[in-house]
Amino acid sequence: MSLDTQPSVRADARAGTSPAGVAMVEVDRVSKWFGGIHAVREVSLRIGRGTITGLIGPNGAGKTTLFNIIAGHYKPTSGTIRLDGDDVTGLEPHALFGRGLLRTFQLAQEFHSLSVRENLMMVPPDQPGESLLNAWFRPGAVAAREREIRDKADEVLDFLTLTHLADERAANLSGGQKKLLELGRTMMVDAKIVFLDEVGAGVNRTLLNTIAGVIERLHREKGYTFCLIEHDMDFIARLCDPVIVMAEGAVLAEGTPGAVMANEHVIEAYLGTGSKHVRPQAAAQAAAAAKPSA
Repeated sequence: MSLDTQPSVRADARAGTSPAGVAMVEVDRVSKWFGGIHAVREVSLRIGRGTITGLIGPNGAGKTTLFNIIAGHYKPTSGTIRLDGDDVTGLEPHALFGRGLLRTFQLAQEFHSLSVRENLMMVPPDQPGESLLNAWFRPGAVAAREREIRDKADEVLDFLTLTHLADERAANLSGGQKKLLELGRTMMVDAKIVFLDEVGAGVNRTLLNTIAGVIERLHREKGYTFCLIEHDMDFIARLCDPVIVMAEGAVLAEGTPGAVMANEHVIEAYLGTGSKHVRPQAAAQAAAAAKPSA
């Protein structure tokens, strides 16, 4: 199947934009080669301010590679990435972090030996206590800032209903609790947009519902914009509009969850050539059952 000839689904006129039509992230004809492998092929998409955008597709579709390019972990071979209208192509992750673009990973990357609270307190940049001179000559300023950050961390723990684990070593958390901790780390700074890679992977249904609720609250109460990779289609349907589908390194379709999963080309991408007449529910089940790798 040649993706170049397949039409995109545009069932929702708002797809890829906020209600006001303002894009926070614009990806323009981005490609990435790894030797002879064309992992991302001329991808163009927009993530609207104030949306929760889903990015789905079969394994090997290029989803995580695209995330890594947007977040600065990979340099694109070609193409342009803009954040709030500014060209940020090729910026390092720490520079994008300073601009409010954050991402999480399929495997949580906590500081194992630190407590849950300490993991949160590590996030804010440019803390005065990081300077030996400040520790010697401005101990009052160091202590004041540390109290401020600790209070912020305790607010985040309360928001996440993790207060009872504040002093627990992060290594002892369950997989779902570690995913909540990663969300909490985004709350310790002024995040504009958060890219979530397989936030539901390996998480039990109860904690997955908790994570979905946290994402909804951050979106509703704090104005977060999200883009998330996920294989659980119930999770996608609950949270995301629009949904962008990738296959073979390219954008295949875009629209509401119902529209994209009813599209015959999406069904083919998940179930294989000759399956385009399979019921859309089967495609959703295939997506939910896919292994958590992009």
